[in-house]
Amino acid sequence: MRKTGLVEVISERTGMSKVKSSKMLSVFMDAIAVSLSNGEDVTITGFGTFSAVKRASRKGRNPQTGKEITISARTVVRFKPGSILKDTINSGVKIKGKRGPFTDAVDVDKC
Repeated sequence: MRKTGLVEVISERTGMSKVKSSKMLSVFMDAIAVSLSNGEDVTITGFGTFSAVKRASRKGRNPQTGKEITISARTVVRFKPGSILKDTINSGVKIKGKRGPFTDAVDVDKC
């Protein structure tokens, strides 16, 4: 699924316009990006935790030449899935309709 697909799902389930749904999703993604860039973890209970982790420089090989190269240090984003997400994925049950494990606890019609 891509961002446009997520916007369509949000729009259908909440009754918001696609423009408002797109803005809401953009604000959500911006909030996560800003928090991670400030060194904060982002935890969404049951869904998972995003964290920024520093990766040290390391040696690697150029696959075309076989020459050894140094891969520079960088910060990468890691995601650790939460219990509800893991259980949903591993249940083997295909979820159809407008309700999922995270919307069961929320009255989506009143959003």
